[in-house]
Amino acid sequence: MLKLSLSFVVPAVFLIAAIGAVRLPAVAAATPPISAAERPAYASVRITGVPHVKQKPDFCGEACAAMVLAKLGHRINQDDVFDQGGVDPELGRGCHTKELVRALTRIGFGTGTVWYSVAAARAEAELEAHFRAMHADLTAGVPNIVCMHYDETQETSEHFRLILGYDPKTDELLYHEPAVAGGAYNRMERPRFLRLWPLKYDGDRWTLIRLRLVPGAIRDVHSSAKFTDADYAQRVMALRRKAPEGFAIVVQKPFVVLGDEPLVQVRRHAVGTVQWAVDRLKQDYFENDPDAMIDIWLFKDRESYDKYTQEIFGDAPDTPFGYFSYRHQALIMNIDTGTGTLVHEIVHPFIAANFPDCPAWFNEGLASLYEQCGEYRGRIWGRTNWRLAGLQEAIRPPLEASPPDANPPTAAPAGIPLRNEDPAVPEEVRERKPLPSFKQLCGTSTNEFYGEDPGSNYAQARYLCYYLQQQGRLQEYYRRFRRNVRSDPSGYETLKSVLEIKDEEGMAKFEETWKAWVLKLRYP
Repeated sequence: MLKLSLSFVVPAVFLIAAIGAVRLPAVAAATPPISAAERPAYASVRITGVPHVKQKPDFCGEACAAMVLAKLGHRINQDDVFDQGGVDPELGRGCHTKELVRALTRIGFGTGTVWYSVAAARAEAELEAHFRAMHADLTAGVPNIVCMHYDETQETSEHFRLILGYDPKTDELLYHEPAVAGGAYNRMERPRFLRLWPLKYDGDRWTLIRLRLVPGAIRDVHSSAKFTDADYAQRVMALRRKAPEGFAIVVQKPFVVLGDEPLVQVRRHAVGTVQWAVDRLKQDYFENDPDAMIDIWLFKDRESYDKYTQEIFGDAPDTPFGYFSYRHQALIMNIDTGTGTLVHEIVHPFIAANFPDCPAWFNEGLASLYEQCGEYRGRIWGRTNWRLAGLQEAIRPPLEASPPDANPPTAAPAGIPLRNEDPAVPEEVRERKPLPSFKQLCGTSTNEFYGEDPGSNYAQARYLCYYLQQQGRLQEYYRRFRRNVRSDPSGYETLKSVLEIKDEEGMAKFEETWKAWVLKLRYP
């Protein structure tokens, strides 16, 4: 679709609104002005009390409709109009004429005939006849939305405007201009309007577009959803302005995924990892989508990751895998290292939206569990991963020989595809403080968990969650902890309850059993 940049001060927010996607020829200024003596007699008309709505980028037609709906006393806004048009938000544009007609019809307007053909050889007379019909609508109190050229420059764009009246003293139309703030009851000389109105896709037959807004039974289509297709379309437009040329963008609700690989590959990540993980996490844990719309940036390799984190975000990441940027509300990933970090980071915004009082240990324990995962009986299933070695080192007495070779409890059938993050085992395992008790782990503050980590907090939290998963108790623990968090903010008492342990002596025995179990696990 042609998208033209305008050279004037008004932001370039207009759309190619009609039926073609062609380069527009310059609008000829050859139609001579009509003298006062020759001018047809049109009465003065003005549809009053129409509020002005400034359009969002590319939503000029939607904003025009929202103005009339506001006049009629309805709460339907420009986003609601877009949502009724059926436009794929991944296209990153507003409604074209066909989609705007669909939206208005669904809402309850009659638009009448929309597309008209004008013979270039008889343009003046035929344009006059169409103007006369529009004036009759205005006189009857029916606003019209027209699609026309924005101005007379070579690089003009098509643009919807709301026509609301005519002043015979100055031979000017009155219209609401959606592209600018305060654009109510603007004026345009009628000869200029008649030059800008025809869309000259064909040299011999010109196209006029006019939508009559005759209200019928108006349906309340206002949405109270957190995010609708309109929000995603606006985000795609914003990301196109932000992303370097060649980046592919995929809407994978509740995220927008973009990357510097071909579209088919970015979509494969969006569906195969993001949608896969989101569907299964929501199935097992989460009812609500994240509170903010989050972008997922996937960079194809380390070179790309280092380059674009600096150019786009001004960041110098301290991890080669990926991270979440609160400032940019974005997950930023080196996808060449695998998708484990991506699944890990996806968990956090869902925790924030569904369990805002969740302590850091369980937030990171659950997220870390799915750094390496597969699907088992239709559910997301954590597998052993690289964090195991450090945890076993922390558990094992200093002079203890290597543990006997033993097979762990099966986590999932062999051959299941993994979402895998497998960096080298960190050197922090060499010198490690004693492993905290579960009571101490659950009682850590956010600062203590992240800032005073003896080197095992993540691993201990992950493999506690892994144990609960293996025992079929993880989802039960999540639900009960979330329900009881005010009385048990650390989750420790809930843990004892889920494990059916009554006292600290029982927990001490369980911890020894858990440690022995962990020492028998293997990765890979």
